[in-house]
Amino acid sequence: MVKPIAGLFALCWVVLGAVCLQAAPPSMESPTEVVRTTLNEVFRILDDPALKAPAKLLPRRRMLEAVIATRFDYAEMSKRALAAHWLPLTNDQRAEFVELFKAFLSDRYASKIEGYSGEAVEYLSERIEGSYAEVRTKLVSTKVEYPMDYRLITKAGRWYAYDIIADGVSLVKNYRSQFDKIIREDSYRELVARLRARSVAEDNAGKR
Repeated sequence: MVKPIAGLFALCWVVLGAVCLQAAPPSMESPTEVVRTTLNEVFRILDDPALKAPAKLLPRRRMLEAVIATRFDYAEMSKRALAAHWLPLTNDQRAEFVELFKAFLSDRYASKIEGYSGEAVEYLSERIEGSYAEVRTKLVSTKVEYPMDYRLITKAGRWYAYDIIADGVSLVKNYRSQFDKIIREDSYRELVARLRARSVAEDNAGKR
């Protein structure tokens, strides 16, 4: 069974395509502002009284998916999570996996972040090195302080996150380890079947 990463509250944004070894064009936006703007919109949806009813669970999650999709690139995350197992896949297989992984991550994120509605986010620091950046943040409440670091890459002058470090744990590395274990012990087809089954079950649950 594919296990969700502990504390997957983070926004799982990634940039499409291979990691670029060439210098990216200068970005006109701040990595911190990208994270701040997206999180503000996520919490606006979560704090909307009209979307808090149980019947609004699925529509609310679809709204969250639409917001984070502007800074998520599930193709890059999928490639990083599968690592060497990505290379032999056909284009159709890659497209299928990206959609399944997107549904899986979107639900994991939504189910966790919903419990953080109304809490504060502290923006601790920003570091930029060439085409890459890291934005350190912390979710703060009266009960908990939860660190999250967003690693981003610039593409065509815009910043996209390609990994989230939640409480010291890399989301990409976590799933890479899980997926590799399933593929080696069984098969890639089995991994896809598990992701598809989980996606269908969660979609049906959201419609109840």
